[in-house]
Amino acid sequence: MNDVLLAFLLTLFAGLATGVGSVLAFFAKTTNTKFLSFALGLSAGVMIYVSMVEIFFKAKDALTASMGETEGYWFTIIGFFAGMLFIGLIDKFIPKHSNPHEVKKVEDMEKPGTALNDPALMKMGMFTALALAIHNFPEGIATFVSTLQDPSIGIAIAIAVAIHNIPEGIAVSVPIYYATGDRKKAFKLSFLSGLAEPVGAAVAFLILMPFLSDVLFGIIFSMVAGIMVFISLDELLPAAKRYDEAHLSIYGVMTGMAIMAVSLVLMA
Repeated sequence: MNDVLLAFLLTLFAGLATGVGSVLAFFAKTTNTKFLSFALGLSAGVMIYVSMVEIFFKAKDALTASMGETEGYWFTIIGFFAGMLFIGLIDKFIPKHSNPHEVKKVEDMEKPGTALNDPALMKMGMFTALALAIHNFPEGIATFVSTLQDPSIGIAIAIAVAIHNIPEGIAVSVPIYYATGDRKKAFKLSFLSGLAEPVGAAVAFLILMPFLSDVLFGIIFSMVAGIMVFISLDELLPAAKRYDEAHLSIYGVMTGMAIMAVSLVLMA
């Protein structure tokens, strides 16, 4: 039960990082692009390393033990790419202007001449909040299931997800503040969109936990690996490059991988 509680707390921590983005948007004067570029790269490095080195092979071990070497390996590969396809389809059906991974900066909060009570901007902000909630849902499942299997992996994923939720919180807050001039409303919607992560965890607990077997775990874990790699390649690294200062994002990737590699050895 302690592992379940830890899993819920980690998904809540990761989700609430969107609120940190909102706070930065309201109280910082400029965007620290160096920090965000490095941090997003670090997050991608953690996700890619832990997915390809640890999660994928834990899924393979579980499936091959239950289904045999060849069949289990094939199911691991299928699950991996199914996870990529799943999160890719979510991305595809979200309009580009509402995508929470479109880079926005703190400076955008203070653009002169911004028209308040603009219905188009309000609609954009609401769609961005909804899009973020949809993105966060599978991330919540991934963090929850990973923590149950191995708390050290769950902690790493939760931190990586939290880092990448910070600029997403800015992306939700900026258009809503444009439209309303209401910082509290912008913060509240950004905060609520992040709660989709613990909702994803709750769904995993209520629906998947009663049926969790080695086979189901292996399939879910292989999909988690695919989801994490897709998020890194499609969202985190492009965003990091758009904020980029020289090669900081790549240095962040290398640092994230190194931290994850050392952590896995020390926690083994």
